[in-house]
Amino acid sequence: MGVTALVMAGGKGTRLDLEEEKPLLKIDGKSLIEHVLNALKNAKKVDEIIVATTKYTPKTAALARKLPFLVLETPGTDFCLDAGYAIEKMKLGTVITISADLPLVSGKLIDEVITRYEQCDKPALTVMVPLKIYKRLGLSTDYIFTIEGRHLVPAGINVLNGKEIHGTELVEEEMFVVENEEIAANVNTIKDLQIVERLFNRLKSNLSKSI
Repeated sequence: MGVTALVMAGGKGTRLDLEEEKPLLKIDGKSLIEHVLNALKNAKKVDEIIVATTKYTPKTAALARKLPFLVLETPGTDFCLDAGYAIEKMKLGTVITISADLPLVSGKLIDEVITRYEQCDKPALTVMVPLKIYKRLGLSTDYIFTIEGRHLVPAGINVLNGKEIHGTELVEEEMFVVENEEIAANVNTIKDLQIVERLFNRLKSNLSKSI
């Protein structure tokens, strides 16, 4: 099963209140989107990578092309609609969509998500993280869902069959609950950026100690 990764890098980042485009904010000397792209390159189950930008992120598009990656400009409506636009425009099959503001995600985690999708019998898989992890870390959240008594937050990672996407029509999806700080570590505010940077440094320190 060939899998295309669609990196969603077109958000305005209004809550950051910065002139810099959100995907270009840096942690450990690299932009958020570079961390995500590196993780995707290390994922064994990802065959192709496309960066979806908008008119709000022209510098991000320029960087992605320079690296070089295929770039597609989407309308800039919202995450789901822009992803649907890209999938239909590029006639994609199996797709993993991932936000460009998840700098701690790893190739291993991405492969685990795709493996779970391969095992499910629904056309879509949504990665969710327990709300308690966001609260423990002090990270902001946009949406909170209560499913079977659990408070869950969408992580910004989804896998789906592009051939099942028809405009705004909803498709049946499976929830994959992952209790993992690295997937929860997204950046929407300056406080989030500071928290994620501390997590990155802690992980880096732990890794160096284990070598």
